[in-house]
Amino acid sequence: MLLYIHIPFCDSKCSYCAFNSYVDKFHLKEQYMQALYAQLEFELKRYEAKEKSIETIFIGGGTPSTVAPKLYEPIFKLLKPYLAHDIEITSEANPNSATEEWLLGMWNLGVNRISFGVQSFNNEKLKVLNRAHDSFQAKTAILNAKKIGFKNLSLDLIYATLNDTKELLLHDLTTAFSLPINHISAYALTIEEGTPFEKKPHMSKEILKTTSWLFEEIISHGFEQYEISNFGKYRSAHNLGYWKYKDYIGLGSGAVGKLGLERFYPTTILEKYIENPLDINTEILTMEDKKIEQLFLGFRSCVGVKKEILNNNELRRATILLDEKKLLLQNDTFYNPEYLLADEITLFISS
Repeated sequence: MLLYIHIPFCDSKCSYCAFNSYVDKFHLKEQYMQALYAQLEFELKRYEAKEKSIETIFIGGGTPSTVAPKLYEPIFKLLKPYLAHDIEITSEANPNSATEEWLLGMWNLGVNRISFGVQSFNNEKLKVLNRAHDSFQAKTAILNAKKIGFKNLSLDLIYATLNDTKELLLHDLTTAFSLPINHISAYALTIEEGTPFEKKPHMSKEILKTTSWLFEEIISHGFEQYEISNFGKYRSAHNLGYWKYKDYIGLGSGAVGKLGLERFYPTTILEKYIENPLDINTEILTMEDKKIEQLFLGFRSCVGVKKEILNNNELRRATILLDEKKLLLQNDTFYNPEYLLADEITLFISS
């Protein structure tokens, strides 16, 4: 079982961000963390959590580094009996708020992996994206994390923005690889409804030839691509857990949880969540829903798709792709060697 904790507070609202996050509700932090604790108590019972049954934790957002480590303490204390041995505990962080003091505080709580929302080392691009940090702060934060003792460090990069050039992207990669990281997540800029960029669709400009070049550059530095957007000398156990379709607790306003064929959605309205953190909607998935999700997740990652879940028609279509060398078959599992074609392959097999 996995655990995701959503922190909805941010220093600034990025131009592309559609996540449930707020820049004007910092006064609710303490109440929100108390509500998280209440939901966690409920979820541990609902999921029938056993001793050491939580395999990974991921604290995301929003910006987890806007919340002081002290406010996380009760949650970590409650979780202690349930944490697996050698658990991976990741927190996202933004360079401007991930101070040395914050990083040390999270390290002392047991967090052992940090994922930095860098997005670019180009200051002009950071301004366009409305990021609250600059290149110097990003480099400093990563070096501070290494100094404290974090061995597993990741950073996010955004590509396919309007003014991207190969030179700019190469500078981002060169800078990234000069730092003590072992994981990179590279995301194409997408225009989401309700974001400042919604009225500027031209800001997103993906050229597949450039995307392929970017991925090859990352791989050439010894970072294995293990999902369409993720590369590393280290594979995130939490990421892999999602793609393997494991159950996960979704803690917080706007989080999502899954248990078997049930999916849980706590309210996205922050004040309502604080008032009643158990105001959670439930969606019942069908076996067909589950299969489609397994296809999408499996073909866009190193997890693959087990032959046994396909019906005769789907198996026939998968065999066509196998004959055309667009899929590989190993140990009764189909693998997609070209992640950029994952959606097309899934739609072809499931149609």
